[in-house]
Amino acid sequence: MTATANSSRRRYVLGGVVAILGLLTGAILLEVLGTILFALTVAYVLLPVQGWLARRGLSEWSSAVVATLVGFVSAIAVFAPIVLTLYVRIDEVIALVEGVPAEISVTVLEMTYTIEAREVQALAVAFLRDVAVSFASSLPVLAIKFALFVILLFALVYKGDAAGRAAIAPVPHEYRDVVHALAVRARETLYAIYVLQLATSAASLVIGYPLFHLLGYDMAFTLALFAAILQFVPIIGPSLLIAPIALYHVAAGELVAAALVGVLGIGLVAWLPDIAVRPRLARRSAGLPGSLYFVGFTGGLFTLGAIGIVVGPLIVAIFVEAVELLADEVNGAATIAELATADAAVDSDGTSGGSETDADAASDD
Repeated sequence: MTATANSSRRRYVLGGVVAILGLLTGAILLEVLGTILFALTVAYVLLPVQGWLARRGLSEWSSAVVATLVGFVSAIAVFAPIVLTLYVRIDEVIALVEGVPAEISVTVLEMTYTIEAREVQALAVAFLRDVAVSFASSLPVLAIKFALFVILLFALVYKGDAAGRAAIAPVPHEYRDVVHALAVRARETLYAIYVLQLATSAASLVIGYPLFHLLGYDMAFTLALFAAILQFVPIIGPSLLIAPIALYHVAAGELVAAALVGVLGIGLVAWLPDIAVRPRLARRSAGLPGSLYFVGFTGGLFTLGAIGIVVGPLIVAIFVEAVELLADEVNGAATIAELATADAAVDSDGTSGGSETDADAASDD
């Protein structure tokens, strides 16, 4: 008994030491913490891929290499168009913003209103120039962080099971079902973010490029890329791009162009990927309501930056799962208490009834 207690106490002490050292390590690695979190979430999604490859006959090392290559190629496919747009075609984007009229006249009920767009236009151009300069100056740092991401991704995929067992070891056995439930919700949420959202974004890009090209836009690919990126914004998504373009055509008196880009853009670029792609892949997603996903997305983005796009919804989903577990626990305890009370009442009624019967029998005798 004493040995078991000492072993349990030693496990908790070691768990506390790991937690403290983890916080210290996080503080030291604060500059690359976003890269580490990104690698952790991607590795969590790729672990089933590595396991599937291992079951098909590949060695553990080879399957980890292939899974890492999958993550590497996916990251390149996502970030390469963004890098090219910000580094190569930023002048075209700025020229497009500068081409917006400084004054936009809108007529409503025979009354003409003039909207001054000069200040907004100047702020947008200044912001784009600052982003371009900042991005160009940080390219060496981004290259180092990307190399760190690939190395860390391989290490996590290769030894992910061992890391998971070490993480769950300090948890008492009676609470490991809670850890398992939270882990399943985290995996489903990350699948929804990386696989489902990425597939929907790819569909928007594939549909948007020929659509914008047929509608006569010079920067068709750039517009399609922005629409694909905006698919990660829940609820409103590519509408953030389509609506301003349609309003610009309305202000310019080009009502046919506004109707075409508004109807076709919203229908084909914004809604069709959700209708065609999302239901086919959603069976393994967390099923997090769009409102909560939007709260996690915006809160994570404003608090943590780009990595918050992933971490925000993930934390919200885990919190929702914890609340559901607590509700089930409380309801289960209440149900057990009610059953125990009912059984006690039945036993009491049966005992008193039996006594009365015995007494009646005695009086009859």
